[in-house]
Amino acid sequence: MFINDIKRVIEQISKERGIDSEFLITTLKDALKAAAKKRYGINIDIEVNYNEETGELEVFEFKDVVENVEDDALQISMEKALKLDPESEIGDSLGRKIDASELGRIAAQSAKQVIIQRMKNAEKEAVYSEFVGRKGEIINGIVLRRDKGDIIVNLGKTEAILPVAEQMPKETYKRKERVRAYILDVLSEVKGPQVILSRTHPNFLIALFKAEAPEISEGAIKVVVAVRDAGIRAKIAVTSDNPDIDPVGSCVGLRGSRVQNVVQELKGEKIDIIQWSSNSVKFVCNAMSPAEILRVIVNEASNSMEMIVSDDTLPLAIGRKGQNIKLAAKLTGWNIDVKSESAYSENLKDGYASLIALKKVGSQLAGKFTEKGFFSAMDIVSASVEDIMQVEEISEEEAEEIIKEAKDYIAGLK
Repeated sequence: MFINDIKRVIEQISKERGIDSEFLITTLKDALKAAAKKRYGINIDIEVNYNEETGELEVFEFKDVVENVEDDALQISMEKALKLDPESEIGDSLGRKIDASELGRIAAQSAKQVIIQRMKNAEKEAVYSEFVGRKGEIINGIVLRRDKGDIIVNLGKTEAILPVAEQMPKETYKRKERVRAYILDVLSEVKGPQVILSRTHPNFLIALFKAEAPEISEGAIKVVVAVRDAGIRAKIAVTSDNPDIDPVGSCVGLRGSRVQNVVQELKGEKIDIIQWSSNSVKFVCNAMSPAEILRVIVNEASNSMEMIVSDDTLPLAIGRKGQNIKLAAKLTGWNIDVKSESAYSENLKDGYASLIALKKVGSQLAGKFTEKGFFSAMDIVSASVEDIMQVEEISEEEAEEIIKEAKDYIAGLK
């Protein structure tokens, strides 16, 4: 390990392994100190200097000049000091350069162990620092092996894990096959940094669009939210502050080129690109794409919306196994219920009839109640006194009586 061209080796290791050269120099100095103490004893006063111009590491042992030596490791007699330096005086600290060859095989081995351990730790830190700063990026790797269902991926400087839960359904991975994934997390473990990958996370979808559409990475288009049923269907909401930019069209790309590239990477996952809107009703209607919404009934108290669609588009609105409505609800944060136009009309008729059946509402006030969003006796039961008082000029006492009558009406139907 004690070689002449230390400077060249330091520069080479620093470049190849990404370890700071100053750290390597400090490690070598500490290693030489450890070797010297191993050879001459732990109490000796050792100083190691690095000459940047020559690339030489120099080891010096220092002893105090005294009249009577009480500690051979730290003191030297005046007589011996004068032989080394004729100008020596009592109280001086006299240094002696130690030849590396004097340290011996055991001491050299001790220094080697210090260097190896420090190098391993430094490599771990360098890898962790690099990848923790890359969280949220897409990375390419090579499949190495399977480990209890997880996929171990070679990233070059380290290995990563693609857990079973983060793998796309029905995807198979062969050894030496290239895999593209999203850096979900980077953990600092005793054995080294653990890079966690994902191909199912919604942010992987966002990162893919960011790679395809420069407008997103440049900030001209903002991805507000994305949701996925990985491998099957996804919805992504986009917007832009620039009126001249069509965020949906930009993500779709010329002849659908951009979205098709993303679909291809996700092995055919169907992707709905949604125009985000600050208007909740409009946003939910957009999120229900490709279904066309005929009417929306909003209940802010329960954070829900009832969407009325034509009878022939009801299956499209709900989606296979309720997928479209489930993703739309997840995307918007609203509870969504879908009804066909015919079912809604039938319910509306029954509801209106129940309003008329209430003596304190009757045909005279039924229309006023529907204008305020009360379409049935059940709606009145769910309302507060203050809500009912907003219909016409109904007093608090009358509102309480109407709610009580509605409750009795519903109870009588059971």
